[in-house]
Amino acid sequence: MTVTENVSAPAPAAALPPLAARARSIGGSPVRDILAVTARPEVINFAGGLPAPELFDAEGIAAAYRDVLAEAPARALQYSTTEGVPALRAALAARTTVRGLDTGPDELLVTTGSQQALSLLATALIEPGDTVLVENPCYLAALQAFGFAGARVVAVPGDEDGIDPAALEELVVRERPKLLYTVPTFSNPTGRTLPVDRRAAVARIAGRCGVWIVEDDPYGELRFEGERVPWIASYDGAGDRTVLLGSFSKVMAPGLRLGWLRAPAALRRACAVAKQAADLHTPTVNQLAAARYLADRDLDAHVARVAAVYGARRDAMLAGLADALPAGSAWTRPEGGMFLWARLPEHYDTTALLPGVVRHDVAYVPGAPFHAGEPDRATLRLCFVTQTPDEIAEGLRRLGEGLREVRR
Repeated sequence: MTVTENVSAPAPAAALPPLAARARSIGGSPVRDILAVTARPEVINFAGGLPAPELFDAEGIAAAYRDVLAEAPARALQYSTTEGVPALRAALAARTTVRGLDTGPDELLVTTGSQQALSLLATALIEPGDTVLVENPCYLAALQAFGFAGARVVAVPGDEDGIDPAALEELVVRERPKLLYTVPTFSNPTGRTLPVDRRAAVARIAGRCGVWIVEDDPYGELRFEGERVPWIASYDGAGDRTVLLGSFSKVMAPGLRLGWLRAPAALRRACAVAKQAADLHTPTVNQLAAARYLADRDLDAHVARVAAVYGARRDAMLAGLADALPAGSAWTRPEGGMFLWARLPEHYDTTALLPGVVRHDVAYVPGAPFHAGEPDRATLRLCFVTQTPDEIAEGLRRLGEGLREVRR
């Protein structure tokens, strides 16, 4: 007897639900994309925002980790409080106070890099559709963080000194934003620093009109000329509405992923709850090692050595730009930090030109993605800290050669 088995074809799999709209609408970092393309060792890369690795105090950091793990391994490898290890918060509060803003440990929340602080603030403050004001151009990852939160991001007009206070006040009155985000000292991407009078004006506007200020300061200690400018948070009227962000990424090492925020109590508590949902707390061993480093070593002396090297590298880049860039170009002259900003003549498009330039084994970041509104396609960002002066000179030679060739 023959038995016939009735085997039906499997039903087609149902389509999966789509990604969230915010994940579909926010692109990746153009800087990260460029770094992936230009990872070849022969490329002189002015695109990254990477501190010079040969200047890390690797010995001092390693000693701090060894001491912490030898003396308190159970504590170092255990869960910790969301707000941060008390010893590190106390050290950070002391450093902030010495730099001109009286701060107690309980006013700080330790974050996994200051980038996480931006994400926590976006979670705690922004509802979809809220308006966020930013300087123009603006730090790329801030635009990403606010975009993921569903914010409507509006650029504040400015000039070579940064935000125009009159334009800011007009936008605050008209748009009723939740916050203003700024990197007022050695800005990423421009390298410019907001002058004292404009900082005072920003503080007055925030107090008079009712808006949060998020003051991001990852580069402020890397000054190689000029006088230090006070934080906006230190001005009258700004104290109860300014969030100050800091980081060890540029002055100690980015791999530690250690940042912090200083904020009024209610907002700080909201950020702590958001952090609990994100990662519970920043790694304990990293925090304890940083606190030990601050206790045993002179971070200020280390930063001064780094800043001196960076100043020489900035000078090397400034010395070669006139020959590398086309006639009619202009660029900033930062007093510190890691970046300078250049603008080529109007008919240049630095995004379109980049692939041809990369064939000459040199890279930059096109300026267009740093703009919240209409991009200026003739702009570009150059990082001057990762290469030696000789490498910078060679990189600029390649850049000039590449720009001339792709424009033929």
